[in-house]
Amino acid sequence: MVEDAKLVPQKVDLINQKNHHNGSLPKTDATHRPPADGGSRAWIVMLGSFFCNGILFGVINSYGVLYNEFHDNLERRNVTNASGKAALVGSFAMGTTFFISPVSGVLTDYIGIRKTTFLGGAIASGGMFLSSFFVDNIVALCITYGIMYGLGGALAYTPSLAVLGHYFKRYLGIVNGFVTAGSSVFTIAMPYFIGFLLKYLGVVWTLRVLAMISGLIMICAFLFKPVKYNVSSKKISFRDVCNLTVITNTKYIIWTSVIAISLFGYFVPYVYMLKFVEQNFPKGSDTKLPILCIGITSGIGRLIFGYVADMPRVNRIYLQQLSFLSIGALTILLPFTGGYYGWLIVMVLGMGLFDGCFISLLGPIAFDICGREGATQAIGFLLGVCSIPLTIGPYVAGVILDSLNSFTIPLILAGIPPVIGSVAMFAIKCVRRKRTGGSVEENLRNQSLENHKLNPSETVDKEEEEDL
Repeated sequence: MVEDAKLVPQKVDLINQKNHHNGSLPKTDATHRPPADGGSRAWIVMLGSFFCNGILFGVINSYGVLYNEFHDNLERRNVTNASGKAALVGSFAMGTTFFISPVSGVLTDYIGIRKTTFLGGAIASGGMFLSSFFVDNIVALCITYGIMYGLGGALAYTPSLAVLGHYFKRYLGIVNGFVTAGSSVFTIAMPYFIGFLLKYLGVVWTLRVLAMISGLIMICAFLFKPVKYNVSSKKISFRDVCNLTVITNTKYIIWTSVIAISLFGYFVPYVYMLKFVEQNFPKGSDTKLPILCIGITSGIGRLIFGYVADMPRVNRIYLQQLSFLSIGALTILLPFTGGYYGWLIVMVLGMGLFDGCFISLLGPIAFDICGREGATQAIGFLLGVCSIPLTIGPYVAGVILDSLNSFTIPLILAGIPPVIGSVAMFAIKCVRRKRTGGSVEENLRNQSLENHKLNPSETVDKEEEEDL
């Protein structure tokens, strides 16, 4: 076939580089093929990631239903601090999912996206199954449900987001919105599904059914074939895949730190919403409806803000600031509904909408700040840092709740960090990206691009990556 004349000089230059590097292309050239932004394979990967996210976070976000079961069981046995200890199981699941994510990011680059996701699905399913044998042992549940399910979730979640960058660029925002909406869809249905299982099967078989559902993640893993062409004959070591540029990126460090601060109260409403409704609203109020509403509007928010984030000149950082400010303010207002159930529903609908905004922008902002090659570990490190506030927050809220027997102070304290974080995120704009330096391979590639004047769309893509 006749090759495009514009590509011939580039190909000659790459051949020269190959000879210069002892017969192998530089890694940056071998892996820097632009995503297809569509095609049947890309849509299948997107659906697999959708179900992977949905199963993992549908279970974790619906822990409030199981929390009531574990809490009541502890109270019947006169265990002290029943609220905090029952919350700790769900906190460990959420916290471990994020805490192990840096390891997941490195492991994904080392053994591959498919293997890491499959391993995560196996561990999550196994942990949930083991939990069914320890329903009366809160310490064992912290290990099997909390740590094991969280570990499996971490290993599956990070690659399920990272694989999207191999197939999408122009539509990465809306695709991330659709994929992360999976957790919303499952969060809508899961509380009622778990409640149904508890009613007719009991807690033991409920956990076993959840184990079987979590096992479906292993099937999703087979769909995650990355588009990454490494033609180098050099054997890659574990040290080679540790991307140190991520943790030396000042903008990324600021962004990660601010998000971590903002998340101290994020999981509190999910854990305590059912108990909050029981104590503060008329008898007979649907205790599961607020979580359902959060799930619905969170899914809508992920699609809407994912689409908005892909628009030209839209600053994704500003959108995330808006989401934190709104979530914080609405959380603070929750105790002041005056027992009016309708006001509660309005507030949780708003919380879900901006929760969707925050979640859908994590992947795109990581790609903006760190680029495609650094995004996997950037997402993993971010989630790892976030594990600390996500684990501590609900437990501290439970301790305060047990001492005061009121949700007012815990919810106010849960809403303050996101408000502070929304303001602190302005610091990102005060940092300028360094454009000098780089590896020999990067300099060769940049020189090749300048000499042969590749088509403008590629230049625009490069500028977009450096925009933040």
